[in-house]
Amino acid sequence: METTLSYLIVVTYAAVLTFVALRARAARKFSEFSLAGRKLPLALVFGSLAATYVGPGFSIGFVGKGFNSGFLFLAIGMAYALQNILVGLLVTPRLRALKNCCTVGDAIGRKYDKKCHILAGIISVSVCTFLAAVMAHAGGVILNDIFGIQKFSAAMAIVAITALYTTFGGLRASVITDAFQFTAFAVLLPTALLCIMAFGPGADAAGFAREASAATGAGFKSLSTIEIVGLLAAFLLGETLIPPYANRALASKTTSVARNGFILAGCFSMLWFTVMIALGITARSIVPSTTGQDHVLLNLVRSTMPLGSYALLAVVLVSVVMSSLDSLLNAGAVAFTQDIFKPLAKFDVPEALALNVGRWATVIVGIIAAVVASAVAGIIEGLLICYTIWAAAILPSLIGGLWIKRPSPLAGMLSMTVGIIVAVIAIVLLFIKSPVAVDIPAIIIPALAATVSAYIVGHWIAAGKQRRIK
Repeated sequence: METTLSYLIVVTYAAVLTFVALRARAARKFSEFSLAGRKLPLALVFGSLAATYVGPGFSIGFVGKGFNSGFLFLAIGMAYALQNILVGLLVTPRLRALKNCCTVGDAIGRKYDKKCHILAGIISVSVCTFLAAVMAHAGGVILNDIFGIQKFSAAMAIVAITALYTTFGGLRASVITDAFQFTAFAVLLPTALLCIMAFGPGADAAGFAREASAATGAGFKSLSTIEIVGLLAAFLLGETLIPPYANRALASKTTSVARNGFILAGCFSMLWFTVMIALGITARSIVPSTTGQDHVLLNLVRSTMPLGSYALLAVVLVSVVMSSLDSLLNAGAVAFTQDIFKPLAKFDVPEALALNVGRWATVIVGIIAAVVASAVAGIIEGLLICYTIWAAAILPSLIGGLWIKRPSPLAGMLSMTVGIIVAVIAIVLLFIKSPVAVDIPAIIIPALAATVSAYIVGHWIAAGKQRRIK
């Protein structure tokens, strides 16, 4: 009975979501597919950003981290919230001020050269694809836990439904469905789960304090100082203007809308992290201690909520996955079209062709993500790998390009190349050392040091060449 009800609610939700996406209207031009005509108001920018932020990593993953390490990960989450507020205040206005710019790769191409543009596009598509794989993995975990569907089939189903409306509607459909889903999980999930904290088994302040102290102490013991510093750096820098966020900044109606959208979404994430970590701590007295961190939230709700409520959670968690997945599919497709296909084409690409390329790229990115999903070890671990590659390979060139008047193309190319090499080698070595890759947080420090050094060296070499020419 419960499984039938769960199926019914999930199918009904998928139908309603598809209807909402179709109402958003299919994109007729690449400019609509990529940036929704640059007309997004504050409400949609904020709702879409918040929905994209609060993916499975920041819901399922953070509940699991609260379960294992208490309030340690709340402090780490606050670094992420701070990043978004700082980006809104300092970086977004400069990015939004670039005329006719569609992507991060576009911005880098404007500030450096065509080669840097293409390399930034390759990095953007790769990061979007692997992040989409992490989201597909999370969707597979949810549907497998609820319905017993094989994880690969579940991941394919989640990707197929999401790609359906993203392929035709582009960014506008993604943003509108994100806002719709945001209202679902931002209200229903905290409300339902706060009831667990208030009325569930072991719901008392003293017990919560004991579990919080024990979990937080265990968290600090399980991580070295360099790993904690690495985690703070990863969450502070790792998602800074990744393609889906940059697209929303560039698609906003005005610069002030972009700035305020990031600030509001950053403030919202503070509240969200607090609730998720508190739920993980509450679960310690309810679910078995051997529960895998990606299953804590699902087991908590199954153990405490009545018939039908678990089906509601299924809908909410599926919407959490889809709201992040659709943004990544769209951003990856736009980056491929704008940053790789167009620069490599030996002719002016018409709007109709660019739109078709973007749609096919959405499908291809989705298929690759669904296949790679089975290789993802865990939600948070997958996110940390992407954070490391993005922060090391892109951030120095992007931030330098936005703030330096005439940045050197050599510095940009050298920085991105070294960042990719260092991050990938370090990750491969860690996986050889340990399949769980427990030391991933520590990678970002040497990777960033190497890429920033390469950026400085590139400028120094370029300056030397200019002096010799003069």
